[in-house]
Amino acid sequence: MCLIMKVLVLNILGILLLAVLQPGHAKTHHHTFIVEESPYTRLCSSKKILTVNGSFPGPTLYMNKGDMLVVDVYNNGTQNITIHWHGIKQVRYPWSDGPEYITQCPIAPGANFSQRIELSDEEGTVWWHAHSDWSRATVHGAVVIYPKNGTEYPFPKPDDEIQIILGEWWKSDIQAVLDQFLASGGDPNTSDAYLINGQPGDLYPCSNNDTYKLTVEYGKTYLLRMVNAVMNNILFFSIANHQITVVGTDGAYTKPLTSDYITISPGQTIDFLLHANQTPNHYYMAAKAYNSAGAISFDNTTTTAVLQYAGNYTPTSPLPFPVLPAFNDTNASVNFTGRLRSLADADHPIDVPLNISTNLFFTVSINLLPCNNTNSTCTGPNGNRFAASVNNNSFVLPQIDILQAYYYQINGVYGENFPSIPPFVFNFTASNLSTVSQTANRTTEVRVLEYNETVELVFQGTNLVAGIDHPMHLHGYSFYVVGWGFGNFDKDKDPLNYNLVDPPLQNTIAVPKNAWTAIRFKADNPGVWFMHCHLERHTSWGMEMAFIVKDGNGTNEKLMPPPPDMPKC
Repeated sequence: MCLIMKVLVLNILGILLLAVLQPGHAKTHHHTFIVEESPYTRLCSSKKILTVNGSFPGPTLYMNKGDMLVVDVYNNGTQNITIHWHGIKQVRYPWSDGPEYITQCPIAPGANFSQRIELSDEEGTVWWHAHSDWSRATVHGAVVIYPKNGTEYPFPKPDDEIQIILGEWWKSDIQAVLDQFLASGGDPNTSDAYLINGQPGDLYPCSNNDTYKLTVEYGKTYLLRMVNAVMNNILFFSIANHQITVVGTDGAYTKPLTSDYITISPGQTIDFLLHANQTPNHYYMAAKAYNSAGAISFDNTTTTAVLQYAGNYTPTSPLPFPVLPAFNDTNASVNFTGRLRSLADADHPIDVPLNISTNLFFTVSINLLPCNNTNSTCTGPNGNRFAASVNNNSFVLPQIDILQAYYYQINGVYGENFPSIPPFVFNFTASNLSTVSQTANRTTEVRVLEYNETVELVFQGTNLVAGIDHPMHLHGYSFYVVGWGFGNFDKDKDPLNYNLVDPPLQNTIAVPKNAWTAIRFKADNPGVWFMHCHLERHTSWGMEMAFIVKDGNGTNEKLMPPPPDMPKC
């Protein structure tokens, strides 16, 4: 059968299968996303930014656990776009997952694509964002997933709920920032401000009237759903004079965790309760970067919002300001993240893989490549170009997306030889590492997993070029974070201290600087699934790879056919 006829038949089967599956879902929500350029003013300057439906941040979507979502995406902008549903597993249906040249070709200007998103066990807060170039800087929004109808939260129902999206702003065009940094081979220009719900706060010039304000009533409890949409930094967040109680992260519930501050990685979501139990006043909320690499430039500013109690009173002057950890306080970062635990109760059971069939050991590193500029040197160390890698493979995006190449058996798009262990074994976290190991291989390799393999993956941070934290995100899955530690992973000793009772279930986890983190998951979702660092500059440098999970034998263990309107390369 010729390829065109095969594609037509499979697309028809996909439509029929969708029609069969549709009635079994609790509810189907339909939305339209119009991607377009819109004028916005921040920090004394105006520019046009890419938005969805003209809003920044974009619209929040509301569903219940198990619902279906259909989003018609129309690209009325001037650049390619894709939309990724971060934290939604897309069971057996990676066609709507979104990363460009991994599961789809981008939606060209003037084109459209209808994405079908099926919820499974996600509950809490996840989010959506562009997954093409650096468009996610302005193209993003929250997804709120309420409990299934007839069930309740595993904590007292709050009096109200609020979305808090932490973002970032450049005065210059974000595409120009990307083009300049890719051409120079160095670090990108740092942003000019961080944002809370699209506003920088009154510590920045021309922003006194552009501060997000949250009004609360004394004695009430509020559920705040936080998303870190920042491009290149982990953030600390705190509210003056108030503690918070974490109850969820990455679309899964946690045991209640009380803290004075939050550490949240790019890509991560955290749900927390705020008890309005302080003297009625105005209080600052604030966020700033955590940066563990001394030689790396970063936006060292602080964004603010105001928590204001309802009532008749005169706010104090100055307003109480929160105490945030120092920008390089690694202990503060890991002490928060390391205390997260799955709720793991009778209504929210967990299923940590105990008998591991596949052990993977992935180093995550900053690397250098020779400069390819013909008339000048690059701005990386010693005139070289920055790169980044997983197991010394710096990923190269293909010109045809891997999912379609896999499904239609198109040869030459990718290889299947991604290594299970790094090619070089050395003291990964030593202070003075040889420059011989700094050069990475530029490849497009994937790792193939059999259906239902139980996987333990250890991320090992290295000190090549510059040690730094790496928030690693896996598409198509949530995983259990069973352990972490500073230094080099010891395969004989460190697993003895794993938490296999109530480890947090996440889709994004920060591997601390010069440290390791171990995750476990069962490969029970067939398809092509991207894995990458959620620091956008590291992804652009190649700290990414993909898994291909093969079909199982059962009817409900096979990849579903593609929709008829997949974007073309």
